[in-house]
Amino acid sequence: MLHTLYLVGIAAFAASGVLAAHRARMDPFGGLVLAFVASISGGTLRDLILDRHPLYWTHDWVLLTVVACTGVATMLFLRHRELPQRTLMVVDAVGLAVVTVMGAQAAIDAGVTPLAVVLLAVLTGVTGEVVRDVLCGQFPPLLLREEVYATAALAGALCYLGLHHAGASPTATTVTSAGLVLALRLAAITKSLHLPPLSRADNTGNTDSTANTDASPAPVRNPVAPPEPPC
Repeated sequence: MLHTLYLVGIAAFAASGVLAAHRARMDPFGGLVLAFVASISGGTLRDLILDRHPLYWTHDWVLLTVVACTGVATMLFLRHRELPQRTLMVVDAVGLAVVTVMGAQAAIDAGVTPLAVVLLAVLTGVTGEVVRDVLCGQFPPLLLREEVYATAALAGALCYLGLHHAGASPTATTVTSAGLVLALRLAAITKSLHLPPLSRADNTGNTDSTANTDASPAPVRNPVAPPEPPC
């Protein structure tokens, strides 16, 4: 069941890559490239950090087939029907939820520290989105905006770690943690929830860090010319 759930998350990321390519007006080859990049970048980075060889996707033909078939099917669907603007974010949320908790599971299996488990889980979940947005020319990526994105992945990683140490079953731990990530991300999408910015805006629209530096100096008045002497 867990492998099936992982394939669902990989397929969601593959579809999000094609949707992003479609929005950026790329050709079918670009769409297929983004399908693979969005799907395997996070797990590749995780395996490189953990020094796991060979990389997980190089010997999993089922995973590669799922990515390719999902990418092609999404492109064919988009040739006949346009999807709402939020579809990309919703599909991406499914991939984020599943891939994040699978990253946490892989890190725990590798025997790393709890803090490293959380960091690797978040990196596994968000890396594909960052690379996808950069290749699409979208700056800043979704991760670096005021979106509840990495925060949702962080919550799911902490939930997975806590349930694992509490002795919960792997299936219950995975489903609960992935559900938490998905719920937080969907709530952010539907309710337009954002994290507060680092600097606070004043009443004039300037931020605290620039309110004083951006202020224009007071204009200097021309001196009054002295009266001309009488003839």
